[in-house]
Amino acid sequence: MDVIVVGGGNAGFTAAHAAATRGRKVLLLEKAPRELFGGNSYYTAGATRIAHNGLADLTDFIEPDDRHAVTEVPPYTPADYARDMEKVTDGRNDPGLTEVLVHEAAPTLRWLHSLGLKYRLMYERQAYEREDGTYLFWGGLHVGNVGGGEGLIHDHLEVAGKMGTEVRYGQDVFGLLTEGGAVTGVQVRQPDGTVRELRAESVILAAGGFEANRELCRTHLGPGWENAKVRGTPFNTGQMLMAALDLGAAKAGDWGSCHSTQWDAFTPGNESNRELTNRLTRQSYPLGIIVNNDGQRFVDEGEDFRNYTYAKFGKNILEQPGSIAYQIFDATLRPMLRSEEYEMPGVSVETADRVEDLAERIGLDPEALAKTVNDYNNSIDLAIPFDPNVKDGRMATTTPVKSNWATPLTTGPFYAYAVTCGITFTFGGLKSDTHGRVMANSGELIPGLYVCGEMLGGLFAGNYPGGSGLAAGVVFGRRAGSVA
Repeated sequence: MDVIVVGGGNAGFTAAHAAATRGRKVLLLEKAPRELFGGNSYYTAGATRIAHNGLADLTDFIEPDDRHAVTEVPPYTPADYARDMEKVTDGRNDPGLTEVLVHEAAPTLRWLHSLGLKYRLMYERQAYEREDGTYLFWGGLHVGNVGGGEGLIHDHLEVAGKMGTEVRYGQDVFGLLTEGGAVTGVQVRQPDGTVRELRAESVILAAGGFEANRELCRTHLGPGWENAKVRGTPFNTGQMLMAALDLGAAKAGDWGSCHSTQWDAFTPGNESNRELTNRLTRQSYPLGIIVNNDGQRFVDEGEDFRNYTYAKFGKNILEQPGSIAYQIFDATLRPMLRSEEYEMPGVSVETADRVEDLAERIGLDPEALAKTVNDYNNSIDLAIPFDPNVKDGRMATTTPVKSNWATPLTTGPFYAYAVTCGITFTFGGLKSDTHGRVMANSGELIPGLYVCGEMLGGLFAGNYPGGSGLAAGVVFGRRAGSVA
């Protein structure tokens, strides 16, 4: 075997495709059984952040849509992308990796499209229809896979089949084989419990982070993180991260933070749900307010577009009493909420005609919630027009401030959606060069060992711009597969 890829998500498959196009014989080993394949990528909406020059620059690889004629997609330059990466990570992003990401994400999507992956504009997630029937996309995130994460993974699998890549499921890779300081293969436990040694010239690690390992979450992220809901695959336990570190690989990135979002709190089966996948997120929060079990607001819901805040607010909720919060909307705002999320089967929601009655239904003090809502309503400058397609500056000057999209909650019925912290992936990973070649603690490259996807450390810290995870997966997956 020429190349072994460990992990069958977006990054792993992309790496396999890149190696296969070079004529390499590729074996992809996936820990999950066939019916649970796809890694975290299966659970995503498929949104991928790329730089571009506007709608005309996208039409060569996105699906046709009659709405394109009445749609504005603002240009999003590599410089915009790099600034967003620096902004949301407080400058802790690796500049070399970032430079590659922002310039190669779009060409890599075009390459994947040429192989068979399908993309479209994400109207339902990234644009509001305006009164004149036109659409304006916002937040720098515009393109996604047809069929979301499920469509993404099925497209990848079809491409792998056409390229002759062998995919094996139920392969519990737990160790790395070495010879003379070089990685020469893997140790893998088969579904029947037997252990095999598989050898190859190169091993590409694309097995995800440690978010599904409660012990590692508590150790690296801190107390309480073991209680976060696992949004995606239950197979990302950090096993291969630990194996690489044991071999002497260097750490990179922020091992103390992760992608965490607002997640349905009480719906049964709200972890690793293959049917509802990303529908368990609650991402229309910039329109309303979020309160904790004391009836108090605790974040600036309108700090920025959702794309730049949603991956960090899960942490804020985990820190609240009971690790529970409630998104509050009124009847005026309710039609604007994302239907795929807020009309999900079994959604955790309570309604009432009065704020005080709503508080009682969700177990909050009625006077406390009513005061929070009234203070918020009375602090809004109504002279500023409300426009969800731009950062409209319509503030609520209560505490904490809401910086944009403040709208009085005055019209019943009122709605409360219970949310908790959902953990998506951890930001700490392995150190590599810009081609995915893993570095040792000594600073030298480890021959034969490569990394991509969520195992690659250095891009994200504390937060990330929405869609940059899948983008990083394809960019550095392609790079690793191109040199392995």
